[in-house]
Amino acid sequence: MERKVFTHLIGNEALSLHDTLSQGGFRRSQNIAYRPACENCSACVSVRVPVDDFNASPSFRRIVRRNADLVAREVTAKATGEHYSLFRDYILARHGDGGMSDMTVADFSAMVDETFVDTIIIEYRLPEPISLGGHPRRGGKLIAASLTDRLQDGLSMIYSFFDPYYASRSLGSYMILDHIARTQMSGLDYVYLGYWVSGSGKMDYKARFLPQERLLRDGWTLVDA
Repeated sequence: MERKVFTHLIGNEALSLHDTLSQGGFRRSQNIAYRPACENCSACVSVRVPVDDFNASPSFRRIVRRNADLVAREVTAKATGEHYSLFRDYILARHGDGGMSDMTVADFSAMVDETFVDTIIIEYRLPEPISLGGHPRRGGKLIAASLTDRLQDGLSMIYSFFDPYYASRSLGSYMILDHIARTQMSGLDYVYLGYWVSGSGKMDYKARFLPQERLLRDGWTLVDA
């Protein structure tokens, strides 16, 4: 039976508690931090990328070049109809049989809006033509987004989603690479990727971001192969 440990993230201490719990392998969902605690099972492994040690492979560098035209910007964590429409397209195409497939607009808004910590959405948009006045615009169609928490030591990717029509862009991997670059530029240490389960087809992509640290019995352990 699946079991989890829950802690509320509400009040003046939410920020510092969130940092401490994230370093201990917890994940945030709205105003609750949780960690799997199943008897006789340790399959769910918390994963983070130490950005100073990360060395992009040739395939990752191609993904970055492929998406160099995108306009990325950080916005307030406030759900919009545009965000929800993109989320629904992603869920129906990629996780139609999962637990999030029946999320309503209200459910989605709660996932995005209900936070007592430092949360943003990073949007990724297609470019728009330069306007007649010669001033570039802020970007066109939204094709990817990440709900992200800012921590004292880095960024935590809470949930990311993208337009399945643009699958050839490898947007899921690109958003992780962009978070790594943002963390490096901020002088911080880690990008937290959530839980990884060995052998899970839906989570295999996380193991490609090497070197990475995995939270094992003896603490955070560096894995480079």
